[in-house]
Amino acid sequence: MLGTQNNTVVDASASNDDAAAASNSVVLFGKYEILKLLGVGASGKVYHARRVDTGESVAIKAVSKRHLDGRDGYAYAAQIEREISIMRRMRHPHTVRLFEVLATKAKIYYVMEYAAGGELLRRVSADGRMTENLARRYFQQLISAVAYCHSHGVFHRDLKLENLLVDENMDLKVTDFGLSAGRSQVGSDGLLHTVCGTPAYVAPEILAKKGYRGVSVDIWSCGVILFTLVAGYLPFNDYNITLLYRKIYRGQFRYPKWVSSEFKHLVSRLLDRDPETRITIDEIMKDPWFCRGGYKYPTRVMPELDEDHVVVKDLNAFDLISFSSGFDISGLMTHSEYLNCVERFVSKEKPERILERVKGMVGKVERVVVRKDENAIIGVKLEGLDGNFVIAVRIYRLMSELVVIEVKRKEKKVGGGNFWRTLLRPLLLELALLHESAPK
Repeated sequence: MLGTQNNTVVDASASNDDAAAASNSVVLFGKYEILKLLGVGASGKVYHARRVDTGESVAIKAVSKRHLDGRDGYAYAAQIEREISIMRRMRHPHTVRLFEVLATKAKIYYVMEYAAGGELLRRVSADGRMTENLARRYFQQLISAVAYCHSHGVFHRDLKLENLLVDENMDLKVTDFGLSAGRSQVGSDGLLHTVCGTPAYVAPEILAKKGYRGVSVDIWSCGVILFTLVAGYLPFNDYNITLLYRKIYRGQFRYPKWVSSEFKHLVSRLLDRDPETRITIDEIMKDPWFCRGGYKYPTRVMPELDEDHVVVKDLNAFDLISFSSGFDISGLMTHSEYLNCVERFVSKEKPERILERVKGMVGKVERVVVRKDENAIIGVKLEGLDGNFVIAVRIYRLMSELVVIEVKRKEKKVGGGNFWRTLLRPLLLELALLHESAPK
């Protein structure tokens, strides 16, 4: 029996998700037949499934909600929201696409593109390595995906061979954005500060714990991946984690005797210990080894963001779907202390004028700051300095004369909604032609 609760699709019969998913006869939410378990990771289990209506294969990642009520529940919820928000935006030939997000009482399910070829490591030869020509092909696809992510303000931060898949055409697919960061996570010093990643792939500046640039650490990880594909072993490896980090920090590794001098030159620049002199994406794309045999960047499927101008995105079919319960995850992020809500307003006002008035409203109160919203082409985040609330205001063009103002709020159940109720909401109602409320 299926029902809806808080605008989230719920499978009321799924009392034991793991036991259910182990059976080939299980159909989740009446839509996806579970076929087999593909793998188990730190963040959840991944299954191969089939759409009941079309027969299309999908991958479903099941993430437990048990950590949401723990001491770090709010941070865990924020991480899940960030991962889903980032994956929604990834529409590139070499990144795994997210189709839908669903939930039961115990789990959150990511319905994603299925990579039929499995892990890239399966493409290596019997002696555990690739030819430089084959490795070049996959490295070109990896760099095109990473360049796309960076151009959209996304830093993966956990690039490794285990997170590279291939599809039925043997083309690369980057997956697992669980540790990814957006520009909103960048500090006032222009750097990221969260220590994360897989030890053998982590950049030396992360180990220094003085802040790092997301672009640079992703390039370092790409260097580790390229070396490993051709050499058949990791450049930095040791059972003793302290010795491993010492090797990384000192840049101590050896090339195998069979690699070309051009390959060595590129890898030496990818694994440059100094992030300031490390090779850039643009320089990689001009490198002789990289360009051998020809290289053409894939056609972008999303518009580039021009940060110097205000651009309002026209809503396409995918974006309209993203407003539905399948992508509205605020109801999944329940936390005992916080309330999550979504409201939308249709207006004839110009987006620039709407933002002006929102920012003007903030100026009337103390202890509320305005930040850029990295998940929107035009939008802002309003944050109470006392931690009582976060409000994301995003604007999308519905048609030539109409826009949708989407407001997502996360506020404390006690004392967190005064700014919204008394100032911001009345303003948006004044600007609105239509209004939809969806409290979570």
